[in-house]
Amino acid sequence: MRWVSYRSPRDDRDHAGLLDDEAVIGLADPMLSVLQTYGSDLAAAAELARAEPFERLPLADAELLAPVPTPPSVRDFMAFEEHVVNAMKGIGSTVHPVWYQQPVFYFTNPAGILGPGDDVPISPGSIAFDYELEIAAVIGTPGRDLHPEQAAEHIAGYTILVDWSARDLQRVEMGVGLGPAKGKDGATTLGPFLVTPDELADARSGKGYALSMTATVNGREYSRGNWSSLYWSFGQMLAYASRGTTLQPGDVIGSGTVGSGCILELSSTRGAADYPWLQPGDVVNLAVERLGELSVTITPGTDPIPLG
Repeated sequence: MRWVSYRSPRDDRDHAGLLDDEAVIGLADPMLSVLQTYGSDLAAAAELARAEPFERLPLADAELLAPVPTPPSVRDFMAFEEHVVNAMKGIGSTVHPVWYQQPVFYFTNPAGILGPGDDVPISPGSIAFDYELEIAAVIGTPGRDLHPEQAAEHIAGYTILVDWSARDLQRVEMGVGLGPAKGKDGATTLGPFLVTPDELADARSGKGYALSMTATVNGREYSRGNWSSLYWSFGQMLAYASRGTTLQPGDVIGSGTVGSGCILELSSTRGAADYPWLQPGDVVNLAVERLGELSVTITPGTDPIPLG
């Protein structure tokens, strides 16, 4: 199954919708409420949608939102080894040994979630704006202290995640020992669909799925990786994230950047002149096989307000 969140023309409110060919079968409730009610069993929600649809409209006419427009929390991991190795090499460092012992993550801003049709403004004051091509798992059934082999059962579905990053701001923040803070506070794009795990089962490979991940900037291919190259599986990520706390329906768990999946990595491994930072007017297309494609236009940011 493929699900969306969309804004209904009937009442101008957010609704969950089941995709049926090229149509959206809407439910009366938003996606977060659907996840809270049905957990990871979205097949039951699909039965309700077909039996008692709120409305039915063509996908082309639907105003799509992020699959979970207001998630309770967003954790972003760093689970692809190629990206970590290359990113560290770019700053003259090596991978910290702890990275191989446990998955690591940071919390990012749930209020900064954008949907498939939203432009992305450059973070205030940044001149080194970047994309990061990722996958996100969305929690359906709540869980605490999960075992890696059972944790995947708590996933309602997967979607594309784009972590928009102000590298210059990030460098300053993290130099103090905290962050990334304003380096990644402005925007995270999710979408276009929430795809249930059963849709991917035949592509299972390694710790992920044998599904390609690509990004282009203004029509030129920048990134090409594969979900199967995960070092840490989503089961392991969820198990770690749930230690001593409860993952809630709608929580978003990001994979971190796939290998070659950001300009920071590309500029250090292939040359900064060939991979400049994003500028207003740039169009970034990001695709993950079976999860869909996003097309995002970069817009100017606002000037930062002086602090004194």
